[in-house]
Amino acid sequence: MGSGAVKERLYLFDTTLRDGQQTAGVDFSVEEKTKLATLLAAMGVDYVEGGFPGANPTDTAFFAEAHDLGSTKLTAFGMTKRAGRSASNDPVLQGVLSAKADAFCFVAKSWDYHVEFALGVTLDENLASIRETVTLAVQNGREVMIDCEHFFDGYKANPEYALDCARAAHEAGARWVVLCDTNGGTLPNEVSRIVGEVAARIPGSHLGIHAHDDTGCAVANSLAAVQAGVRQIQGTLNGLGERCGNANLISLIPTLKLKPHFAETFEIGISEEGLRGITALSRQLDEMLNRNADRHAPYVGTNAFATKAGIHASAILKDPRTYEHVAPATVGNRRRLLVSDQGGKSNLLAELERVGIPLGKDDPAVSRLLDTVKERETAGYAYEGAQASFELLARRTLGDVPSFFEVESFRTSVELRHNAQGELATVCEAVVKVSVRGESLMSVAEGIGPVNALDLALRKDLGGYQPFIRDLRLVDYKVRILDGGTEAVTRVLIESSDESGETWTTIGVSPNIIDASFQALIDSVTYKLLKSGAPAP
Repeated sequence: MGSGAVKERLYLFDTTLRDGQQTAGVDFSVEEKTKLATLLAAMGVDYVEGGFPGANPTDTAFFAEAHDLGSTKLTAFGMTKRAGRSASNDPVLQGVLSAKADAFCFVAKSWDYHVEFALGVTLDENLASIRETVTLAVQNGREVMIDCEHFFDGYKANPEYALDCARAAHEAGARWVVLCDTNGGTLPNEVSRIVGEVAARIPGSHLGIHAHDDTGCAVANSLAAVQAGVRQIQGTLNGLGERCGNANLISLIPTLKLKPHFAETFEIGISEEGLRGITALSRQLDEMLNRNADRHAPYVGTNAFATKAGIHASAILKDPRTYEHVAPATVGNRRRLLVSDQGGKSNLLAELERVGIPLGKDDPAVSRLLDTVKERETAGYAYEGAQASFELLARRTLGDVPSFFEVESFRTSVELRHNAQGELATVCEAVVKVSVRGESLMSVAEGIGPVNALDLALRKDLGGYQPFIRDLRLVDYKVRILDGGTEAVTRVLIESSDESGETWTTIGVSPNIIDASFQALIDSVTYKLLKSGAPAP
């Protein structure tokens, strides 16, 4: 396509708040739905499906209030009318139509097997339900779309009937007819063929794709459907959804914006600024759900642009295109050249520059630090996954870390005793004694385990440094046994965060798991003091 050619518009439909909520363990509050809808609208997503009003109190409450999402259309989900009654006399359908929404998306069976077996109605009755539902919803004055559930399985079983369902919706006035791979078992070559055949009968400008990820092909199937003619893509943030999830919009959006085949042919409503915010949006969702982000997620994972091999790092420093398919900054991510015993000076210099320690490659400190890293990794440390501890190690090697506090002693105890309710319970206690600016301070704390108790005791009183660590919190704790047996060397990784949203990881290694944990805790607190600009003693 030439530079002056008009691009075709692709429309993005997010169903995180409805289909994504089918994920095991995911349950959004009204406030969380409102926040996510606002974030999606700010990014430029065309449709946000907020849920099924009438199906549960949260969705009903969400649609009871008006939401100003600008040009983004808030969409209410529902079902086509039940057979045996008119559309105007179906209370479930009427509940959806009364929602404060800009558009409606109704699910309809399109697989003859499901119509007769699951619904227990005739094929003609199902078609009538589709027509009457769309007709009534169109009369309501808002945009209407039909999700043709199990469309691809239905098409493979009875192509004429699946097409009849899609045609019934389109002819009744549906803006979009969405072809759903509900079971997620269709492969890209099948999607391409079937969508192409459907697009020969229904304009592609009225067709959408809704793919599930049960074969790991949801993103590929969505892209194949676009190439075959559909112009609306449905998906969820971070691929949320029941079973294996839905098509991941966090992967689809950068691909549509950055890959020439799509970027030169199609236009989406996401600006370059919006694209740069996609990594932050992905991580905000994980934070909201209180779960760890996928470090290996395409485009947005912390390891998406991480390089470990020294020869690769050397090439990246010469020209990033050697090992990066897109520039990390375009999606709000960053390059990471991992420091490890498999990396060389290129990795080390790049990481030192990132943390603000510019050293020349011939500086003796570089070789000294690289030797130290390799020695410590032989002992069990792994700095590629603990960059905060690496930065502290580098600064300590250069004498650039103030001694904010020194641990004089610590101890933990685990006791089985009766609690306040008279029940036998395990109680963990920790005592930590530190020296801060020459003052000896001792803190005692109880926790749900010895490490939790140590963490609470260490952060309970650091004298004048207390204000700098007030918002520090631990978000993850990982233990790895490096050698078998109860006397094994143990590696502990602790991930911490604060109100700024920044996260950092620290490491400790010891045959004693408590000692290893305490090492990581000390590094976490020290890193927080350093980054917060705490004054040196």
